[in-house]
Amino acid sequence: MKNAVIYIHGKNGSADEAHYYKKFFNDDYEVVGFDYKSELPWDVREEFQKYIDDMILKYNEIILIGTSVGAYFALLSLAGKTIKKALFISPVVDMEKLITDMMERSNITEDELKSKKELDTEFGETLSWEYLLYARNHPIEWNIPTHILYGEKDNLTAKETLYDFAERTGAILSVMKNGEHWFHTNEQMRVLDNWIRDSICR
Repeated sequence: MKNAVIYIHGKNGSADEAHYYKKFFNDDYEVVGFDYKSELPWDVREEFQKYIDDMILKYNEIILIGTSVGAYFALLSLAGKTIKKALFISPVVDMEKLITDMMERSNITEDELKSKKELDTEFGETLSWEYLLYARNHPIEWNIPTHILYGEKDNLTAKETLYDFAERTGAILSVMKNGEHWFHTNEQMRVLDNWIRDSICR
């Protein structure tokens, strides 16, 4: 049986992004993108768990690569599964804090969100009371060996939040000075490439 590398894209991403990561693995690994359809966390858990259970039956070992909210969905859904390691790029590790931070930026109170159920923000995100409650009632519990790449200037997750998560879960954290949430410049991609090569070997 071959091994599998499963790539989990972020918001507005695509499973086709998995092709980028093929160059890091030898022929013993099949790199596949998970083309998930769910957007709400209570649907995500069911879809992700079914998918990974099927993949565990097909492959000898599994490595995850996840970005941003895709990493959050993996953290929410796949703890305890038979996964060798996870490599997370700019992961959202505390969805409750992310939502409450966006509420604060938009001057939205919890009472307002609870009353309206959903509210649009000036920066294009729709905030949901149901989503906030779900995130609050389902904190991340993670026990899979994990490497994290984080940009120092990530605008979604504060450094303190990431450091706390890494300490609590034993994740190995790498921080790029002046890096952003979205790794895309030549320098950022060079750092990402080197980080992946190093993380695969550790």
